[in-house]
Amino acid sequence: MSFDRGPGGGGSGQRPPQGGRRPFMRPPDDPPGTSRLFMAVPVADRVRDGVARLMEQLAGAPIDVRAPGQPRWVSVAGLHLTLRFLGATPDTRLPELSEAVAAAARGVAPFRIELTGGGAFPSPQRPRVLWIGIGTGEPELVALAGRLNAELHRLGWPLDDRPLTAHLTLARTDGVPGADEKAARLIELARDVRLDWQADSLVLYKSNVGHGPTHYEALARADLAGE
Repeated sequence: MSFDRGPGGGGSGQRPPQGGRRPFMRPPDDPPGTSRLFMAVPVADRVRDGVARLMEQLAGAPIDVRAPGQPRWVSVAGLHLTLRFLGATPDTRLPELSEAVAAAARGVAPFRIELTGGGAFPSPQRPRVLWIGIGTGEPELVALAGRLNAELHRLGWPLDDRPLTAHLTLARTDGVPGADEKAARLIELARDVRLDWQADSLVLYKSNVGHGPTHYEALARADLAGE
C-alpha cells in the first residue's frame, strides 16, 4: 500500500519455510507512550474505488473479509503512498513531526500520479507482496521524499538513502497457496489499468494495529499548494 523503500538484496539469513513462503506474524505491540508513524501521500477516493475493483477481480470474491486461502488484502479505505516510515515514535515528538510535514510540503505544487501495471516482490514466482506500479509521478514523489528526509534529519532522524521503489501494495501473500498464480493474474489484469489523480497533500499517519487490517489515522496534513 505504499511507495516503499525497495526490498534490497539483504536478508535475515534464515531459510523461509515451505519453499520460500514465510508465515504471517502479527507485529509486536509498540511501547507505551509511542505511536507507529509514517508520512505518505493519500490516494484519491475515486482511485481507491478503481483499485478495489481490481483487487476483487483478482480475488474472485469480496475482500473486506479474508476468506481461507486468500491473500491478506490491504484496507482500501487507507490506501496511500508511503514516503517515509518512522515506526514506534514517542508521542511527545508529534508536534515537531507535524511541523516537518508542513515544511516539506511548503512550495511544492500538486502533481499527477498514475497507477498502472502490476507485479510482485521478490518475484512473481515466489511472491510475498502483490502491487500495482506507478507510471507517472515517481520523480515528484522521490523529490518530496527527499524534502521529508532533510527535515527529519534536521530533527535528529538518520538520513534514509535507500532507493525508493514505486508501487502501491495490494496484498501480502506469505504462506498463501497458489500465490504465484495470483501474481501472474495480477500482471495480466493490471497491464491496461490507468488510474490517476492529482496529489495535493502530504499526511502524517498513525498505524493502529489490531484484529483485521491495519487502520490508519491522519494526525497532521499539509497541502501541496505550490506557494
